[in-house]
Amino acid sequence: MTARLDYFRIAPDMLKPMLALEAVVRGDALEHELVELVKLRASQINGCAYCLHMHSRDARAGGMDQTRLDLLPAWRESSLYSPRERAALAWTEALTLLAQTGAPDEDYAGIAQHFSEAERVQLSLLICAINAWNRLGVGFRSEHPR
Repeated sequence: MTARLDYFRIAPDMLKPMLALEAVVRGDALEHELVELVKLRASQINGCAYCLHMHSRDARAGGMDQTRLDLLPAWRESSLYSPRERAALAWTEALTLLAQTGAPDEDYAGIAQHFSEAERVQLSLLICAINAWNRLGVGFRSEHPR
């Protein structure tokens, strides 16, 4: 794979709103491990190596157990994820695969059970943000560090 474009270098001003959104959605309401699990799961679905590298490193640096990272693609079959995390991961998949899922009522009911209204908005914006970063990373073939 060859990088196509360094979008941070080319258009730093255009990325300021994305960076501002990123700062807001990483706020204190959502726990660090949940944020990283959401970012990793969306990045797995989208095949963004750059974001997978970054967020797996960030998750480990924040103290996340490697087994939770390893089993994330099979989170539905693992008991390592809390009901709140499971609801967030289902919602992540629903919004990331929106054309296929239509954001089912069942998945929304899951987040409604475990997240306040404000947290639901924050979680949904977090999912939107990582999907946008994934599209930039994959589209421009961002290279992760070795």
